[in-house]
Amino acid sequence: MAVYTDITDDELAAFLGDYDLGQAVAFKGIAEGVENSNFLLETTAGRFILTVYERRAKPEDLPYFLDLLTWLADRGYPSAKPIADRSGATLKTVRGKPAALVEFLPGLSARRPTVAHCREAGEGLAWLHLAGEGYPARRANDLGQPHWAPLFSKHRKDADGLKPGLAATIDKDLAALALAWPRGLPSGVIHADYFPDNVFFKPDGKFAAAIDFYFACDDAYAYDVAVTLNAWCFESDGSFNITAARALIAGYERRRPLSPAERDAIPILARGAAMRFFLTRLADWGATPAGALVKPKDPLEYERKLAVHREGLSLFGTGA
Repeated sequence: MAVYTDITDDELAAFLGDYDLGQAVAFKGIAEGVENSNFLLETTAGRFILTVYERRAKPEDLPYFLDLLTWLADRGYPSAKPIADRSGATLKTVRGKPAALVEFLPGLSARRPTVAHCREAGEGLAWLHLAGEGYPARRANDLGQPHWAPLFSKHRKDADGLKPGLAATIDKDLAALALAWPRGLPSGVIHADYFPDNVFFKPDGKFAAAIDFYFACDDAYAYDVAVTLNAWCFESDGSFNITAARALIAGYERRRPLSPAERDAIPILARGAAMRFFLTRLADWGATPAGALVKPKDPLEYERKLAVHREGLSLFGTGA
């Protein structure tokens, strides 16, 4: 059972025939995630994750992602290294769709992250930014600030369908973000989707690994921090947990101190990061295929985060 793409026993056997990984022992779909079809595969040689790339993945971007995973793993960063077949290829096809096999990483994600988890996650993110330095390939952020207004123009009616008057509010947000968006911040490889379900922890609570790099791109490191703050530091009632946020920043700065310009930019970057995920969730809301294992994520969760960010954040006061 897969998220979007079903794979038969014969198709799996044919796929594995290109590898020296033995015979399949177990194979099951993984319901988490909304972008690709993921399967847990166990063979006589070990455990792996098979990913079939679906709607948003562009075939021309896949070498960037897979080579990045290899680059990070080769530099000691705990990410899922792609498995090459006998010919050395890591990018394959299943049912005519691009696919890849990667190492299975042990660890557990935190369904309800604590302050300690946030600190560890922050350090893991900084480690990623440092490990990615020197990666030679480049990929622009195709979900960055210049793309938000064109994306929203296709879904204005959907916004008002969710909440009357929301489209006008989002228009004002987009204008404010375009006017205030920071430029020239330290940049490099970012994860761009560093959510709790993409971060694993060891049994003792220490950072273990990061997965799902299929939004990775080149952008400001502080923007990645902002994405992470939004993903980790809001409570279920929609309030922002400043203690968790400061712990995340402190963890990040164990490995990579933020510059004054980066610190000053965090509030507007966090507002923009909330906009990015509101818009992509809005686009996905009515586009998830019938029968898919996953349910589309609620855009209004990120609309509520936008409302918090309109008031501004103060992360770096006394005691930060």
